[in-house]
Amino acid sequence: MNEVAGICSDLLRINTTNDGTPGGPGERTAAEYVAGLLAEAGVEAEIFESAPRRTSVVARIPGEDPDGLLIHGHLDVVPADPAEWRIHPFSGEIEDGCVHGRGAVDMKGTLSMTLALVRRWAREGRRPKRDVVLAFLADEEATGEYGAGYAVTRRRELFEGCTEAISESGGFSVTVPGGADGTDGASRRVYPVAVGERGTAWMKVTAHGVAGHGSKPPVDNPVAELCRALARIADHRWPVRLTPAVATLIADLGKALGTTVDLDRLDEEAVRLGRAGTLFKGVIRNSANPTMLNAGYKVNVIPGTAEAQVDGRFLPGFRDEFLATIDELLGPKITREFVTSDDAVASPTTGLFDDLCTALTAEDPGARPVPYVMTGGTDAKSFAKIGIRGYGFAPLLLDPGLDYFGMFHGVDERVPVAGLEFGVRVLDRLLTAPA
Repeated sequence: MNEVAGICSDLLRINTTNDGTPGGPGERTAAEYVAGLLAEAGVEAEIFESAPRRTSVVARIPGEDPDGLLIHGHLDVVPADPAEWRIHPFSGEIEDGCVHGRGAVDMKGTLSMTLALVRRWAREGRRPKRDVVLAFLADEEATGEYGAGYAVTRRRELFEGCTEAISESGGFSVTVPGGADGTDGASRRVYPVAVGERGTAWMKVTAHGVAGHGSKPPVDNPVAELCRALARIADHRWPVRLTPAVATLIADLGKALGTTVDLDRLDEEAVRLGRAGTLFKGVIRNSANPTMLNAGYKVNVIPGTAEAQVDGRFLPGFRDEFLATIDELLGPKITREFVTSDDAVASPTTGLFDDLCTALTAEDPGARPVPYVMTGGTDAKSFAKIGIRGYGFAPLLLDPGLDYFGMFHGVDERVPVAGLEFGVRVLDRLLTAPA
């Protein structure tokens, strides 16, 4: 077994499930494993906890230039039901050229690439071009409060000198047909490199009414009021808002595919372009989805309040418009409060972005890197609060048949061993000077 696959397998066997509630296994065991691998490579790491077993690891590797690059990732994973999986989600089994398990893609595979590279540097007596700060964090799969949030507020000194960062959700290959409809017969490998994320507005919404007996005509039933409001939110058609980064993505995709993308028909174009279309389909609008409901305590009692939670996401520059629309859809009888609120983030498509693209094309001459905006969010939002510009860059060369997007939080999550090896080589090109 090669090193990167072995590290990934080991990490997947450590259950770090984070369901957003107290009492889970936490990240302590995984953090100690990571710190041990770094120690074997001569890298001193600091382990710290924000709460019992909510554990993060940070280390600094001196480079030729003290200007620091942060590489961060999360140790926790979302829950997985073994009954739904073909291979146990915490087995770390390697089969058919893939490492299987919860977190293989999101994001223990990426952590494994970083660790394997650092250990290679130690064996070969090499060091990076610039200072590299490694952060293996807790709690990204919930609010980040116990991981990146704690780190940037309570341990900010660990990131001194860092101006830029790379992390998950970018740099992976998406194989698409060439030509307007694939008629030239040549497939292309597009590599989306994330330069931004939509903002996060997770909200608890509460309807207030009049409690009473369930057998009598209601005076003001908050359950009914809440259901009507949630239906309005779910049915709302958010208008297209084309931000500069997404406009650049669409233009670059058109060039890569040899086609023209009609900006007045982006929904239809997303369908026509298949996997390439998924790169922009979710980031041309704000969005809001009701996800949780809680009301009442007995079938024959109309409660005085009813609550729900809504996952809201907004594009850079459109926070105020988003919240105004939400308030209009909720109506006057329903209040809202934030569960989590983070601004959208954006980084320039110059400088480090160019270096990321160069590293990809050096390893894969057929690569066509494009800028990309993520529909969801990562710990990059926390680091943006202390002035660190973030990019999604976890390089993977993927089999065209693998549904990469379906691996995130999906059943039978897995990552190709060859893809991990490719990622190690790309990161090495990015972080070290030519021999």
